[in-house]
Amino acid sequence: MVYRRLFDFPAWRIRGGFDELERMRHDMHRLFDGLAGGITRTRGAGVFPLVNLTEDKDNYFVRAELPGMDTGELDIQATVNSLALSGERKIAVEGENVKYHRKEREAGKFSRMINLPEAIDPEKIAAKLVNGILTVVIPKSEAAKPRQIKIQ
Repeated sequence: MVYRRLFDFPAWRIRGGFDELERMRHDMHRLFDGLAGGITRTRGAGVFPLVNLTEDKDNYFVRAELPGMDTGELDIQATVNSLALSGERKIAVEGENVKYHRKEREAGKFSRMINLPEAIDPEKIAAKLVNGILTVVIPKSEAAKPRQIKIQ
């Protein structure tokens, strides 16, 4: 055991200068998480909707997961190069004397800003909510669309 500690046997290697600092940082995080009762641990996405952003030649497509929400509970706003989604997810209360065994669904207000790679045409945006999936079609501005150059 002593031999192993002195010479880092069997993994003989040259240790970097920051290996010990990284180990200490990891131990400190673990210590503070234990003292705080785990409140500093990273939680899931919370009430933020999960979002995919894709594009084709003419449009950007934003698809967000919003199960159980109605169109009246959502607010969508656009600028020249961003899209803002906000709303409030409400979950029915189970009752006062309910004991949870697992609680993963979060309720509350959310706001999500999505920066777009190029300028868009905010006047022509279309959105629909079907089966808990919000699809927003965002036309690219004419200046942002690629131009085909004809060779003569």
